[in-house]
Amino acid sequence: MKLIYRYIISALTQSTLFTLAALLGLYGFFDIIHEVPDLNQGSYHIGKMLAYIAMQAPGHAYELMPLAVLIGGMVAMTQLASSSEYTVIRTCGITLGQIARTLLLFGLGFAILTTALGEFISPYSLQQAERMKLSAMRSMVAQEFRSGIWVKDNNNFINVHEMLPDTTLLGVRIYTYDDNYQLVTTRYAERGSFLRGTHIWQLSNVVETHLYADHVESQSVPLAQWTSIIEPDILNVLLVVPEQMSAMSLIKYIEHLSANKQQTQRYDIALWGKLFYPLACVSMALVALAFTPQQRRHGQLGLKLFAGICLGVGFHFINRLFGHLGLLYNWNPVISATVPTLLFLFAGIALILKQERR
Repeated sequence: MKLIYRYIISALTQSTLFTLAALLGLYGFFDIIHEVPDLNQGSYHIGKMLAYIAMQAPGHAYELMPLAVLIGGMVAMTQLASSSEYTVIRTCGITLGQIARTLLLFGLGFAILTTALGEFISPYSLQQAERMKLSAMRSMVAQEFRSGIWVKDNNNFINVHEMLPDTTLLGVRIYTYDDNYQLVTTRYAERGSFLRGTHIWQLSNVVETHLYADHVESQSVPLAQWTSIIEPDILNVLLVVPEQMSAMSLIKYIEHLSANKQQTQRYDIALWGKLFYPLACVSMALVALAFTPQQRRHGQLGLKLFAGICLGVGFHFINRLFGHLGLLYNWNPVISATVPTLLFLFAGIALILKQERR
């Protein structure tokens, strides 16, 4: 029996990995089309473009994993059915419940892989990809040091200790040099907020120091304006969007927003989605079994495979839709993030039980 279970899981895994590779290739093709207009800007040549697209692959893999599990699982089970291997397995005394447990283990394995991608690999990879691209195109953003990010703007060198997801800057230091590379002015601001539609940052609690040949003058002002070509889009290399942040980062930022009495709805939805999204792999594995034809009729095989693929694509978009609707109508974050996954999970279990009663 163990040999049969290993054979089924092996077939499912190979088919799923091939499906994931095909989906990543498709997404990579669209990424290339999207990046071609940016080629040859600065040092952003084709080699760096391909490296940028490769670093985006873990993020795509995280998003596409449940869909790959469904399509791969259905293709593998359909192949077993078309070659009569599935019929032989069932006639050997293996029940539908035992096969369902095998599919459950298969789904759990990919759920663990999805968790690793979403929590560790994807956030780091996407952040590094954006930094590499921006550095190549503008040559303005340095690598991240312990002191934060460093940006050059004409004769100014800017150090940003932290950037919050609402584009607020914390710990801003501006060092201004003259044409002879002599430091003439330093400014430190506790906080900076960008004024939309302008190139102006509103700085709070500013300490400004002027360095002269024979003396130094310093003054403190509660508010000051700083004009710069630096915009939030440039500094977004410090961030990933909430849906691509790790769960630990989301928890820390939600605590920060709550302490400052700010809205946390979007980040709550992203957090619950991050926690429940791997469960979608289990749901899709059970749905794949539910759509496995019981008889070797090629019309039925093709029809069920097509219906299952449409269902998987539908889940991919419905899951995103619920997140946006929850944000728009202020739904409970748990409901917004978990309803699609749980619906597909219960639907898969119900269809399997229906097959067992036949």
